[in-house]
Amino acid sequence: MKKWGKKLLAIVSLVLLAFVLFSFSCNSSSSGKSANTAFADTNPAIAIAGDSLAVAEAVQNVFRSVSDAVLPSIVQLDVVEKRTVQTPSFNGFPFDFFFGPSGEGETREYEQAGLGSGVIVRKDGNKYYVLTNNHVAGSANEISVKLHDGRVFSADLVGADDRKDIALVVFESEEDNISIATLGDSDKIHTGDICFAMGTPLGYFSSVTQGIISATGRSGNEIGNVSDFIQTDAAINQGNSGGALVNIYGEVIGINTWIASQSGGSQGLGFAIPINNVKKAINDFISVGKVTYGWMGVSLVEIDAKYKEALGVGDHVGAFASQIFIGSPAQKAGMMPGDYVIELNGKDVKDVDQLVREVGDLPVDKVANFVVLRDGKEVKLSVKIESRKTEVVSDNSKLWPGFIAVPIDETIRKELELGDKVEGVVVTNVQPKSPAAILRLQNGDVITAVNDKSVTDLSEFYSAMDLSKNKEIWFDVYTEGHTISTSRYKI
Repeated sequence: MKKWGKKLLAIVSLVLLAFVLFSFSCNSSSSGKSANTAFADTNPAIAIAGDSLAVAEAVQNVFRSVSDAVLPSIVQLDVVEKRTVQTPSFNGFPFDFFFGPSGEGETREYEQAGLGSGVIVRKDGNKYYVLTNNHVAGSANEISVKLHDGRVFSADLVGADDRKDIALVVFESEEDNISIATLGDSDKIHTGDICFAMGTPLGYFSSVTQGIISATGRSGNEIGNVSDFIQTDAAINQGNSGGALVNIYGEVIGINTWIASQSGGSQGLGFAIPINNVKKAINDFISVGKVTYGWMGVSLVEIDAKYKEALGVGDHVGAFASQIFIGSPAQKAGMMPGDYVIELNGKDVKDVDQLVREVGDLPVDKVANFVVLRDGKEVKLSVKIESRKTEVVSDNSKLWPGFIAVPIDETIRKELELGDKVEGVVVTNVQPKSPAAILRLQNGDVITAVNDKSVTDLSEFYSAMDLSKNKEIWFDVYTEGHTISTSRYKI
């Protein structure tokens, strides 16, 4: 037993010695004497030159200040949209087995919840107006607004517009500590400017991402929007829609709207509606509940260099008036199909999208001054703008001539199998129910004469189409090896 006692005492002594050595080793490592172990809270911060650190801190302070100032005016919108679906009726076996369900069946209604962002842009008494996207709140039956500090208010839709994809929401509060955003001037932004995207991406409330302005003037045609978008690499994701794009001065310069993505998430290609494009719309929503657009009654298209050469406008930049609505402000002012618009109210026209936006923003009943190129000469026209009405702009029966004329080149001559002696213009894009459709014109027809006067190119064709000199117009048409005359269309 004594031997076992001595052995036990020896073992305990060895264990205690090992523990002491291990503890000493750990203490030595933590004091920096060992290179094998390091602790994050014991190493000193890296040394940064004072002037460099001051610059970095100054930038960081700007980011903090912008976030602190603007975030209180950014809200989360929770919406509920009611949708109705038809369920097919079931006639039983074997009918539906062989022929499938028939009939409309029952009508069912279900609710779909959604989430987006918004910006408080105005206060009127106890009413607070929130600007967002049409695709966020435009079809909502229930809307609630959640403020930066967590307060929640029930809200109502004031108005929505799908052409610009914007909507205005209003909620009421007697409290006076609700922040209003400052709207900037989006015309002053420049590629490379620092910017911030604020909103509720993927449900993460009051988030801020930072980047630069990647580009300006991006077209929204692919999503059916008339805006010229600001492109940014600041991360924008689902839920950011309706939130703010902000400059370093804490001013809202855009409303985040969509992303270009192959994955559905941010890939550094976010787009915002310039705030200058929607300032007038805010007033329109509040005053009449909808956006009012100016209208002059012209169908505008982009044309390429070959078409410009055939038209005789050279290298001028502008927008081509391919068709005119009969009885429209433009037609009353003397604008004609074939005119090439190069100036509006003293400002050069850059492209069709720009002209469409600027005409849409013109005040109703005001006169706008245009400069067009016609037969190689500048013509000045004064057009009294009218309000855009959907039922009018969709009425093709008033769209003259109801097609787009294209010059004959060697490619078209070969494709249509036209002989060398056939001259004129080719009919394309015939519009249903238009004068061209009534006259039985078809795509691919060649118009060789207008009112019995031969036309060999675009300039001669559009000169012959002068509505101020003709009370009725008819065409000679070459088609499938034959030339026929159309009926007479009375203007």
